Amino acid sequence: MKKAILGRKLGMTQIFNDERKVVPVTVVEAGPCVVVQKKTVEKDGYEAIQVAFGNIKEKLVNKPMKGHFDKSNISYKKLIKEFRLENVNEYEVGQEIKADVFEAGDKIDVSGISKGKGFQGTIKRWNAHRGPMSHGSKFHRAPGSMGASSYPSRTFKNMKSAGHMGHVKATVLNLEVVKVLPEKNLILIKGGIPGPNKGYVVIRNTIKA
Repeated sequence: MKKAILGRKLGMTQIFNDERKVVPVTVVEAGPCVVVQKKTVEKDGYEAIQVAFGNIKEKLVNKPMKGHFDKSNISYKKLIKEFRLENVNEYEVGQEIKADVFEAGDKIDVSGISKGKGFQGTIKRWNAHRGPMSHGSKFHRAPGSMGASSYPSRTFKNMKSAGHMGHVKATVLNLEVVKVLPEKNLILIKGGIPGPNKGYVVIRNTIKA
């Protein structure tokens, strides 16, 4: 059965497993999420649920989203995602989805927005080689030739040059849930996940299991 939840990355720590070995884990505040809307085949052409997470002040919500939440009589939330689950009929508008939908041992995929690195050169962004570091070379960390000459007198698209690095959607596949603390809405995931601390993430069943 497909399962999914929204969460917020809190940071990393380590715990001891039953074999007394240290396991690095990422702590995620998962839920409680609220079902805002149910989509049906008759009305929308497919089945899905819209889930919202993270309280937000009313003044920070635009009019279309304010009306969307008011229609469902739900407090305003920061993040909305849509999940196509197999058991959509089991959910109702206003129902909460909590961290206990997952359990220890589950294999999951975690998606988020990776850390932004700003404008970076080719060495950091694409792992390019540097030039000689002697004084006379005058070529240390420059990008080098781009291949443009009298023909074609331009630089081709999609060349590995300097530019904006990071702050893109990233997914880490086939991670493992180490522990679930439903009373605190926490999920401990083995290893690292995308994004900075306090960044929002989406947790789903893995597609590779």
